[in-house]
Amino acid sequence: MTCLKTPLALCLTVTLAGLMTGMSALAQDPSAPVYPLRDTEVSDPELPPILPLRDRAVVIDRILEERLDTIIPQIMREQGVSMWVLMAREYFEEPVVESLLDARSMAARRRTILIFSDPGDGQPIERLTVSRYGLAGLFEPSWNPDEEPDQWQAVADIIADRDPANIAINFSDLTAFGDGMTLSQHRLMMNALPADYHERIVSGETLAVRWLETRTPSELEIYPGVVRIAHALIDRALSDAVITPGVTTADDVVWWYREEVSRLGLTPWFHPSIGIQREGADAMLRGDTVIEPGDLLWTDFGITYLRLSTDTQHLAYVLKPGETQAPEGLQQGLAASNRVQDILMSHFETGLSGNEVLARARAEAISEGLDPSIYSHPIGTHGHGAGPAIGFWDNQDADPRGAGPINANTAWSIELTSYNAVPEWGGQVVDFRTEEDAFFDGETVRFLDGRQTEIKLIGSEE
Repeated sequence: MTCLKTPLALCLTVTLAGLMTGMSALAQDPSAPVYPLRDTEVSDPELPPILPLRDRAVVIDRILEERLDTIIPQIMREQGVSMWVLMAREYFEEPVVESLLDARSMAARRRTILIFSDPGDGQPIERLTVSRYGLAGLFEPSWNPDEEPDQWQAVADIIADRDPANIAINFSDLTAFGDGMTLSQHRLMMNALPADYHERIVSGETLAVRWLETRTPSELEIYPGVVRIAHALIDRALSDAVITPGVTTADDVVWWYREEVSRLGLTPWFHPSIGIQREGADAMLRGDTVIEPGDLLWTDFGITYLRLSTDTQHLAYVLKPGETQAPEGLQQGLAASNRVQDILMSHFETGLSGNEVLARARAEAISEGLDPSIYSHPIGTHGHGAGPAIGFWDNQDADPRGAGPINANTAWSIELTSYNAVPEWGGQVVDFRTEEDAFFDGETVRFLDGRQTEIKLIGSEE
């Protein structure tokens, strides 16, 4: 086994058998793949071992340091920002500040103020914390309350000392990710700042989005493994081990997910869903509905692990006595949704807006006789991540939330559906929802751990 060295020069062994066996080597060789991206999903995936919390902290902090060293200089210079001031208050976390906390800092302490300052001439970006407490050596403590009791005055002094050309703070009408500066804190900051600096205030909205949406090489190496955990749990949920036709309800499966995720020490970022489409039923059945042979099951499930989120929707069919596979009409329905996935991913292009990709993908899918609904979104630090949306289930036209550009090195939930008539169900139109997580490198989109191309089967021939 190999020793993983942290930024604090601590050394411990981090091993994930099978799936993440290369995790420890990652610190020494960031380009060495831990688990490759896949086009096709693995059948009957085994659940990878989950790292103990202490080892997770090592991975989280190492990746955070990588992100700070690489993404922050990139986006500040890309956007022409000299200084970025971020703040959060205890129990009222700002999304960006929350993502900047080390693994042991579980929340902002009192009022946490972080400053990124670019000295220019290609020098390293300064990382300052104007807070009572340090931040794992990742930010330089820059406030002595005994010398200056007023925290915002200390910020004003730092600003005056560096005299930045502009000062970004997070306010946005469009996205919560860039709207972290509250009115009360804005007033306190502006009262402390000399009037000459007021006109230098700019929005940090784009900085916030770029920081949160961009994935680093180390994140990409472990992300397929995080998705594999989600896939393995879904595979287990939609199986004879959990579902007994005629007995198990949709809610039974939902709460199995919740209990299993809790047992494993993982975090769900939304309450799981199980829906039932049944021949002759007008709508998706849920809740206390008992799962029966002949049902098409749909699930929506997502976790957050090592600060990376997953979002997956899969389909399963409950075999009737004498059946060995799902009806051909259901299989064709999933194939149609797979085709819409292919079309959507073929239209990703750096700089295009989410709205443009939506329009192009829908036009091509419709021209092929498909009936699509596309509602894909960025994913990463958050499940519904920062960046432009590509459609919404209730709006297939252009939307302000889809107006931003698609950037390279971003992760996506390819979420969509197609509607298809199923001959075996008397021509009933069925909703074939699918969702898989993927990565866009600026040229192509690849699934992180493959995609579902065959409907999972529950039950056995009698």
